[in-house]
This record gives sequence, structure tokens and C-alpha cells, in this order.
Amino acid sequence: MGLKRVLTLRTVVATSAGLTLASSSFVAAVQVAGFLAGDTAWLAILTGGLLCLGAASCFSELNSRLPSAAGIRLYFSRAFNDRLALTVSLLYMAVVMGVVGAESYVLASVLNSALPAVPPLIWIVAMFLVVTGMNIRGIKIAGTFQDLITYGLMGSLLVLAFIALGRVGFQLTAPLAPGGILTFINAVAVGVFLFVGFEWVTPLAEEVTHSRLVSRGMLLAVGLLSVVYALFTVAMTASTPREALVASPAPQMVFARTVLGSAGVFWMVVLSLAASITTFNAGLISVSRFIYASAREYVLPPVFSRLSMRFFTPWVAILTVFAAGVTISLVVLATHRYLVLVNLAAAMESVVYALAGLAVIRLRQKEPQAKCPYRVKGGVFIPALTSLVFAGLAVAVMFTDFYVSLYLLAGFAILWWYVHQVVPALKSKYQPRRPARRRRPVAEPADAGCEKT
Repeated sequence: MGLKRVLTLRTVVATSAGLTLASSSFVAAVQVAGFLAGDTAWLAILTGGLLCLGAASCFSELNSRLPSAAGIRLYFSRAFNDRLALTVSLLYMAVVMGVVGAESYVLASVLNSALPAVPPLIWIVAMFLVVTGMNIRGIKIAGTFQDLITYGLMGSLLVLAFIALGRVGFQLTAPLAPGGILTFINAVAVGVFLFVGFEWVTPLAEEVTHSRLVSRGMLLAVGLLSVVYALFTVAMTASTPREALVASPAPQMVFARTVLGSAGVFWMVVLSLAASITTFNAGLISVSRFIYASAREYVLPPVFSRLSMRFFTPWVAILTVFAAGVTISLVVLATHRYLVLVNLAAAMESVVYALAGLAVIRLRQKEPQAKCPYRVKGGVFIPALTSLVFAGLAVAVMFTDFYVSLYLLAGFAILWWYVHQVVPALKSKYQPRRPARRRRPVAEPADAGCEKT
């Protein structure tokens, strides 16, 4: 029994965009604007989007070579080695789950400002329960829900951006003068967070009607997000005092109140809820499939690979993501350290994209004759440039925030131990053993040492 192939391009785009289009993205957008002079955040965002298009091209080639729910773990395993691939992919999965924690904190701030009588945790748990129930019921239901919410959210953000720009007569302050080169690089590095997770649609490769839809969906999602983020961020900085935006954990609420008053607050509460739901839903869809595929290969305990006999969904993996998401949300709500998670995601994203570029180059060398329906144009230029640029961005983020470096190193060390100690034990215990090959009779004892067993 396997997963069902029912997803179309529309849902692939919505899932790829939905995981990145979160309430916490507004915080990151304001951070980008805070690095730069005038209303120039759009330059850094479009630059980040262009770089992510290069990364999306690399992931598209990798997916066309190896369409699998295992995603980046399989790509990096074939290109480098299995242990490095496992360590990086498990760490990345943990960081993506951390994004859910940052998202929960921002959502809690939004809801607390609009509905202080209702504890934010109730909203968060309620949304997790609804999304989890839909995912267990079937990928088609969850995918249709993702389509409606994601496209409605992007359309609403564009409408609100044009309303805000209209209020200032479409007048911008120094839109082409971002300031120093170092601040611009830092802005682009944080701006990468706006696109974090678009490639996590690759675990759906076994549930789309055709595997090439994953490649097209990623490219379309990054392009759409670049336009939406750029317009909305410029609208925020042009219509609202930047100091007020930077000081708030929910800057979109400050912006909405400034532009449309109480009606704007209500509208933004609805949009923030929609953004959080798309993140929770897309994250649950993608991460649960990665857990399912990892357990199927005995990287995780095989219990996580169980499928519902009725709905053909990995229900144990889905419930695991639900429990982890609620736990992380509680921790972030208690500690208020959500910005560390934003920067951590930006750094880890950059590391993974740098490795993706190297993986494309490496697999072309190792498997020159392999079937590859999609191939990045221009030889090795785009993969090499992707690796160099994102490696530099990762270093920039880690130097900017010491805790990011500390957490990444600690996470890598723990998972490196897990991969070297726990994974071999799991495979030894659960992996089916091949029947021993019969030995052929030999004439002389000297030949016995040459036999292959």
C-alpha cells in the first residue's frame, strides 16, 4: 500500500507558497526594511527571490532525477554520503518545525491585540486540530483547503498593499538607494527567510499526478511570493512609521490599524489566521511525508511509516508533527525568543540551498547518463553561483547572531550522534535481511577465501 497520486499543479504551488507565507514573514519583512535606507526593501526581497529561483532550479533538477517523498535526504545521499544527508535533512526538518514556533508567537501577538479575552494558545491548538484532522482524512481534502487559503491570502495582501500605497499617493522615499553594501547583504540574507521552505513540496513527489509538476510548482511559487512580499513590504514602510513597525512583534497589525483603522485590524486578523493556517497545513503535509519516508527506510522507527487503511495517509507521522508543533509553540510562547528562530531558519535555509547547488554538480559528474527530464540551463553556472551565494549568506547570518551559530552546531552534533549510533541500530533491528547466498562447492580449500558471501 502506498500514497495516492491525486495532486495537481495548483495545489503544488499553493503548498510551496503556503509554507513560506506565514504571519512571521511580516516580522522578517520589517527586519529587511530595518537594514536599509528609504523604501528600498523591495530591492533586497526581489534579490532574495531571484537567488531562491536559482535554488529552486537546482531542486527542480534534483527532483526530476530522484522523485521521492524522501526529498533532500535522498538528493544529498546520492550526491555526497548517506550520513551527511541524514544529519542535514533531520536538522533542517527540526528547523522547519521551529518556524512553526515563531509563527505561533506572532499569531499569539496578533490575536492578543484583537481578542484579549481568548487565550492565544486555544486558537493555536484549535487550528492544529483542524488541520491535523483534514490531513488524516486525505491529502486531497488538505490540498483543496490549501488552495483556497493560499490564493485568497496572496490576493488580499496585494489589495491591501495597493490601498496603502494609494493613501500616500504612491510616493516612495529613496526607493533606489538602499545604503551600504554590507547592510544590503544582511537584508538579503534575512529576506531569504521570506521564502523558507518552498522546496519542502518535494516530499509530495509520490502524490502528484506527474513528478515534473513539483519543479514547475516551486518556480511559480517563488515568483509569486517575490511580487507579493515586495509590494506589501514597501506598502508597510511607505505608509507607517518604521519605528512603530520594528518595535512590534506583529507589525502587520500596526500597519493595518494605520491604514484602515479598526476595519484594517479585523481584516489583518483574518489574514494572519489564514497565513498561520497555510503554514501549519503545508508544514504538516510536507514534514509528515518526510517522516513517513524516513521511517520507511528505517532512519526513524518504522511505526512512523504506518498508513491509514481507509485514507492512505501517514497518520502516525501526522500526529507526531501535531504533537511537536504544539510543544514548540508552548516553548516559544513562554520564552518569547522568536527572532532567533527567524534567523536560524534563514541560516539553515542558506546552508541547504548551498548544498543543493553542489549536489547538482556532483550528480552530473557521478551519473552523467542518468535520466533527467529537467536540467538547469547554463551548465554549472547557476548551481555554482547558488552554492557560493548561499554559503556567504549563511555565514553572514551566523556572524550577525551568535545564538544561531551555537544552536546549529549543537543540533548538528546531536543529530550526527543519532545518525552514527541510533540509525545503524534501527536498520539492524528492522531492515529485512536478504537470504544468505548458497556457497558453491570448491575443489581446493585455498579458494574458500575468494568466495563472496
